[in-house]
Amino acid sequence: MRLAAGSFDFDLDRAEHVEDVRLASGAPLKAVAGDDTGGTYFICADGAVLYASSEGEAGLIGASMDEALEILFGLPGWHDYTELDLAADDEALEAVFNRTEDEIRHSYGPELDADRSMMLSGLGLRELSRRELLHRLQESLLRTEPEFLLLNADEGCAYALLDRLRRPPLWQAVLAPGRTDLARMRADRTCWGAIAGDPVRRATVLRAAQYDRQPADLQLLRILLLQEVRRGPTEELRLAAVLVALHGESQDHALLWSLRETDPDFHFLLSAFPDSPRALTQWAADFDDSSYGQDPHDESDLTWTALARRQGQTEMARAALIRILDDTGPRDAALLGSLANELKALGDLGQAIRARRLHASLQDDADKRGAALVDLASL
Repeated sequence: MRLAAGSFDFDLDRAEHVEDVRLASGAPLKAVAGDDTGGTYFICADGAVLYASSEGEAGLIGASMDEALEILFGLPGWHDYTELDLAADDEALEAVFNRTEDEIRHSYGPELDADRSMMLSGLGLRELSRRELLHRLQESLLRTEPEFLLLNADEGCAYALLDRLRRPPLWQAVLAPGRTDLARMRADRTCWGAIAGDPVRRATVLRAAQYDRQPADLQLLRILLLQEVRRGPTEELRLAAVLVALHGESQDHALLWSLRETDPDFHFLLSAFPDSPRALTQWAADFDDSSYGQDPHDESDLTWTALARRQGQTEMARAALIRILDDTGPRDAALLGSLANELKALGDLGQAIRARRLHASLQDDADKRGAALVDLASL
């Protein structure tokens, strides 16, 4: 692989990273090559290739070693292409590619074209168009998280993404199954029992109904509410109560009043509940305005990580929580406590310890600091 090291900066003798790293998921990772900037190429358990720079950035560059090598040989300046616009015309892209490769020929790879042909043919790899290779590269980069989130093994902090490509927000992936279930419930009443009877599907469809409100949904919202009552005073129960109450029906006022009067926890959950059915809609609107709303961007990311965890989307929840933890500061004591609890619930005790240690260090009150240290010791 001498040619790979010379013209393409893929050196098998540099298979040692500048620091110990691991995947957040705990999946195995093996360093196989490096470059002259201190960056390292790793093979993941499924054969995908992850690149980590010496400056704390990482990204998936191929679904397999063959695909990664096709990109490395076909786009030898790939580091500069992570954010190129795929919508650009061929002439503009070719100008960028040619300029980079001319610099390589001038600096250290005068036989770049011959070396590329030799490497591709010798390894049985495909010679794809540079636009196609760019598409594959960016497609791989977008798959980096959540499964391939790279951490500093000692500190637990995450590497930054290698690119700045646009990604959908967390809530879209978490809300997607709820939107599907909501559409099913609207089309077919026979599925109501199965969906409403499942706590996770019920919670997700309630969130979907929060952001997609239709007058004809009242009956299915009542079913979701009555099923959620069995779980006790949950946040989902309050959301269901607000969504039902927004319709302003007197029978729903009577139902919610009875729930509130029979259980102190429900009484607290539905605070400031009106005595009269005439005020029901206003109560719900006020609660909606202060706590819910109709824009998922306004919801706390911890709502979505908790729901992702309940859905079994463990790596999605873990990656988001670690990113939030990395961004916390001295003013985020309450957030750190919540993060510690969420990471503990997720089963990631290492990250939970990191969050709780930071949380404890910010407590000025002796009792609160003691409680935080006790929780830290239990972790």
